[in-house]
Amino acid sequence: MKRVTKFFPLAALIIGALISVLAPGASAQMGSVSGVILDVNEKPWAGLTVQAVSDQGFKQEAKTDNEGRYNIRSLRPGVYDITITAFPPPNDKQPAYQISKLKVQNNEDAKADANFKLILAKQGAATQEAAKKQEEEKQKFQGMKEHFEKGIGLLNQAGQAKAGLAKVTADQRDAKKQEVKSLADQAVTELETAKSAANEKDANLNLIWARLGDAYDTDGRTDDAINAYKQAIELKPSPDYYNNLGGILGRAGKVEDAMAAYNKCAELNPAGAAQAYRNAGITLYNAGKMKEAVQPLKKATEMDPNSAQAWYLLAAALVGSMEYKQVGGKLEVTVQPGTIEAYQQAIDHDKSGDPNGYGAQAKLGLDALQQMAPGIDTKTKRKKS
Repeated sequence: MKRVTKFFPLAALIIGALISVLAPGASAQMGSVSGVILDVNEKPWAGLTVQAVSDQGFKQEAKTDNEGRYNIRSLRPGVYDITITAFPPPNDKQPAYQISKLKVQNNEDAKADANFKLILAKQGAATQEAAKKQEEEKQKFQGMKEHFEKGIGLLNQAGQAKAGLAKVTADQRDAKKQEVKSLADQAVTELETAKSAANEKDANLNLIWARLGDAYDTDGRTDDAINAYKQAIELKPSPDYYNNLGGILGRAGKVEDAMAAYNKCAELNPAGAAQAYRNAGITLYNAGKMKEAVQPLKKATEMDPNSAQAWYLLAAALVGSMEYKQVGGKLEVTVQPGTIEAYQQAIDHDKSGDPNGYGAQAKLGLDALQQMAPGIDTKTKRKKS
């Protein structure tokens, strides 16, 4: 008996030490999440698997009892997603449903209930609201489309009327100009309405801005046209938009800005750079900058050596760059190198047969050069009395 008496105190010490190691101490505090889940008839829903997942990835789960209650214990402090991960038959094919996202603290029981009758009612209302919004957006888009198409139609009519200005007689010119103005005004109104109706994230918004820029340009509203194309470019940096912007800037006398736009066009579309350089040359030519026009037009002929237009324009720019020197009673002309070759290339590459085409104009240019080669007599010849 003495041996037994000596054993118990030692065993008690060992067991006590084990308990102190295995049992959670006062510092290892935990929280919990509990709640009640009701089905679509507002009856307790038993057999659901409810899982709590912390933002650190810690997981714990529990099942609902016959009263629809669950209690997930021993949760470390943190933020948890509370989700029904499994439903009992016949709803076992249902996807997981997140009940709540909440914060769990030490020694506290956080609540996360779910009433599926109310949930479905809210979802139904949300679905109806979404359908209503979708229909409104559809109607708004349809209205935008109608105004856009009407605006484009009017813009095309204005363009045709403007082209007809060259064919009317002097006494009809004012009436024709007024027709162009009226059509352009209407096109602007329709396209502005289309722009206002477009959603800010509408993929077509850049196109609306660009066509509105064309309408402003036709209507003589240059600053508005430039701004519209800048808006289109901001949404979509298209080489075509840069090219059109260059034309508007050039006609407005903003030659440097126009050159920047054409260069950007060529940069974005190397395959179509010949057109950008050709347009740059035309802009400089029209601005009276003949020598400056030569370089971009040379680039245009290098990139598209079959373009009769580019060759003719290069020849015209070279002619405009000719140097003149007064020698006695005559004006001697120094023809720029490459002028005759450019005219000849225009003749060779013009296959149109048009009597007013670039080839025909190039022949006239060559004839004029041949007449100018010996010198131009600048003396005034007086008639004999």
